[in-house]
Amino acid sequence: MASRFRHLRARVLKAVFKAHAQLYEASDGRIGKWIGIMAPGRPTLLLSVTGRKSGLVRTTPLVYFEDGDNYVIVGSDGAARRDPQWWKNLQQNPQATIRVGRDKFPVKASLATGDERDRLWQIGTDILPAWAEYQTQTERLLPVVVLTPTSDP
Repeated sequence: MASRFRHLRARVLKAVFKAHAQLYEASDGRIGKWIGIMAPGRPTLLLSVTGRKSGLVRTTPLVYFEDGDNYVIVGSDGAARRDPQWWKNLQQNPQATIRVGRDKFPVKASLATGDERDRLWQIGTDILPAWAEYQTQTERLLPVVVLTPTSDP
């Protein structure tokens, strides 16, 4: 029964995230930046990555914070046992596009490590304490991903 509930929850969340991304895009970023489905009141960006197997562009709404000119996201996936698909895709191809409100631009993703990860993790968990809670619920180290704007089309 618990397994059926998890699958149902995952399907519902996938549909909600898809609707959020569609509303964000359809409104040209006017609606959606502050509709944090899992973290109300936290800013949300749209991350568009190319699927490593399908070659199709997939878009995911994610809570973020800024660090200088960079945008930082965390691959918590609600404390899932595996990394989120978007992170697996970025590992294969770090070029992506993000929408932050009405602005849309290319970025290059990199994994924060060492002292940089520690610093960004502290900032992130101060902004969204749920990330720290998720880390206690899974054995994997949640990836802290830095999105650096590029001039690549």
